[in-house]
Amino acid sequence: MAELKLDLPPDLLEVLESLGDPQQTIKECVVLELYRRGEISTGKAAELLGISYRQFLDLLARHKIPIFRYSPEELEEEIRAMEEKKR
Repeated sequence: MAELKLDLPPDLLEVLESLGDPQQTIKECVVLELYRRGEISTGKAAELLGISYRQFLDLLARHKIPIFRYSPEELEEEIRAMEEKKR
């Protein structure tokens, strides 16, 4: 595993420590942000955090990050396609 050294302001480190393990908290924040930006998939994010897919979905829910990233147009097209398959 690669190692990265960070210089953090004492106030930030204090907040991170209050949340639990600072290293794990930072790792979760980075992975969640990469997922939110669309840089990694749910499966890759779960793998990077060493948790199950289901646990990652729960983590997304706790942080109010949507699982699906559809534009309104894409969502409308998906709904239309599903309705056509039902017929």
